[in-house]
Formats: sequence, C-alpha cells, structure tokens
Amino acid sequence: MHLLFATSIVPDGALSSGYEIANQAIIDALRRAGVRVTVLGFGWPGKPPSDPENTILLGSLDVRTDVAPLQRKLGWLANAVASGLTFASAKLRIVSDETVRQAIAAAGPFDGYILNSVQMAAAFESLFQDRPSIFVAHNVEFRSAAENARAANGAFQRLLFRREARLLEVIERRLCRNARFVFTLADEDRAELGVASDTRSVALPLVTRSQLPAHQGKRGIDCDAALIGTWTWEPNRIGLDWFLGKVVPHLRNDFRIRIAGSVPAGVSSPHPGVTFVGRVPDAQAFVRSAAVIPLISTSGSGVQLKTIETFELGLPSVATAHSLRGIAYKPANCTMTDDPVAFARALERTVDQKVAEVDGSDFHRRQIAALDLAVAGGLARLGAGAHEVAA
Repeated sequence: MHLLFATSIVPDGALSSGYEIANQAIIDALRRAGVRVTVLGFGWPGKPPSDPENTILLGSLDVRTDVAPLQRKLGWLANAVASGLTFASAKLRIVSDETVRQAIAAAGPFDGYILNSVQMAAAFESLFQDRPSIFVAHNVEFRSAAENARAANGAFQRLLFRREARLLEVIERRLCRNARFVFTLADEDRAELGVASDTRSVALPLVTRSQLPAHQGKRGIDCDAALIGTWTWEPNRIGLDWFLGKVVPHLRNDFRIRIAGSVPAGVSSPHPGVTFVGRVPDAQAFVRSAAVIPLISTSGSGVQLKTIETFELGLPSVATAHSLRGIAYKPANCTMTDDPVAFARALERTVDQKVAEVDGSDFHRRQIAALDLAVAGGLARLGAGAHEVAA
C-alpha cells in the first residue's frame, strides 16, 4: 500500500515539538506495517526534510505566530477572513490549488491519504477527496480554541479564538465524517469528534522514538525540577501559568526549578528558585538532570508527549490528571494530583525522598505494540475503502 501523508510541516529530524514527535511516531508505525509513505507539505526555512527521497515539498514556511512580524500576522488574518479559513490554515495558502494538485500527481500511483491534523487538510480540502483517507486528529482543535478564548487577556484575541472555535468545530466534524477512519491521540477525543465507534476511529498510543537509547547510567542531579516545552503554544502557556501562579508560591524558597523553551513576553515568577534557561542543546539531558519532572497540562486535548517521554525515561514525576490523558499505565514513581498545594508538597516530597527512576522500557514496549495494533486496524478500514473506489 502506498499512502500520501499530507501535513503542514514535513519532518526534518529535529523532533523539537510534540507535534513533530507524534508525526514521526505515526509515520514510523505506518512503515513498520509495510506501507510506503510519501510525505507532502511545507518545510521549515533552511531545514531540509529528513527523508528527501520520500518527501514532496510545497515550499518553505515559518508558521510560528509569536515570531512573525506584524505585517505578516495581519496578512494571515486578512487571508483567513477573506477565505473563511482558520488562521492556521490560511498560513498555508502561499501556493495555489493547482500547485498542490501537481504535487499530488507527482507522488505517482497511491492508494489513499493520511490527512495529518486539520491545518493542511482544511487549507486544501477539496484536493484530498479523490481517494479514501485517514484523518489524524492530534487534538480536538475547536475545544482548544474555545479554552484559549476563555484564557485570552484581550478582547481582540478573545474574538479571534472564538472565531477559530466556531470554524474548527464545523471543519473537524466534516473531516471526520468524510474520512474512512480517524486516528486520535486520546480516547476521550473520539466521542467529542463524533467518531466513538470502533469502526470509525481508534486512539493511538504514542512513543517519542522507535528505539529507546541505551541506559545512560546514574544521573547527575543539577536542579530539583525541570520543565521544557513550547510555551508560546496557548495550551502549554495555560499550564505554565497555572504552575507558576498556583503551585510555585507554595514551594519552599530553596526549591530550584529550571524552565527551558521559548517563553512568551511577560511570563515570570518572583520565586527565587525559578530560572528560565531558554533553548537547551539536549532536551533529554536537561530533563534527566532534574530530581522530579512536573507534568502540568491543564487544558487542550490529545495526548501529552512530555508525559510519554518522562515515562519512557523512567523519571520521577508529579502530574495533573490532564497530563495523563490517553495514558493507560502510570508508573509507581508518578504522583497524580490537581490540587496546587498538594502538587507542591508532592514535588518537595519526591525530591526529599530521592525517589528513584524506574525502567521505562516495559512502558515503551507496551506503547509500541498497542500503536502498531491500532494502526493496523485503521489501515484495514482504509484498504477496504480503496478496494471500493477501485471497483
């Protein structure tokens, strides 16, 4: 079977965000199932695709809103309003339908599409209807947009998120309805997207890498807690605001917290132990240097890749219930609580008691096996659809 994997940004090997990690995990699973996968989408400026022989580039594009100049943001907004598209999909309309149509034809004979998330699928929706498809819903985007609207600081930003939520609810339900099968990243998302039946969807248990690295020996602890993420993404920002505003004030003054990743302007903490370290050269080495990992998601949908990575590495953690969405197994060295004071006490207790790592390889093996089984089920549904089209 040959499938065209249509995505906004093609893999470049960096795996610097949860979205990119999930994409690679799904592509790897498809290939383990014997599928020939050709990826279609845009590349980051200056970053070649990691698999150029099986990638068709539509051009290069930096889709980050937080670093875009004002003129570009206004252009994206104008395009979104004029076209009736969401802000994220409007960013991708830098090429014509005909250009995308020619790129699809260049893939050669193929059996169906993997429509990876709503952005690309909605930007060129009419072009992906000639063959059966699997839609990958990384999140319930309309619910995330509604949560972002409630958390927005200004009236204009709130208005934009409300617009996104209205459009996304219609688009996501249509994409799910038109797809032969739907992959979600959390079981709870299936019902919210209207595809709860096992004949219509399955939740994919994910991994952050196909092979775990060899055990790296005893960890050197440089701080009490470490967090890393793309904090400019609104659901992540909401979780960080909760942690800094509700949890950190209850931590003792000598509790050392390092926060890595891009942080929006205005995010700070008066706690003397909090340090923002920006970009780090090795994310895994960074989290391994902490005595405990706070898993702080409080909004959004889908699954938390940081939770999966923490469990794969066997690191001690304290997690919100939301951080454990889509996770079937919680290791013994993970404490779950949504109460900010209890969260702070659990962090301190984990550090004081020197809670040890656990072997994450069993968790990883279970995830890989369940992922491959779920993907095989979706491919069987897609294959039946391809045969119907051929007939």
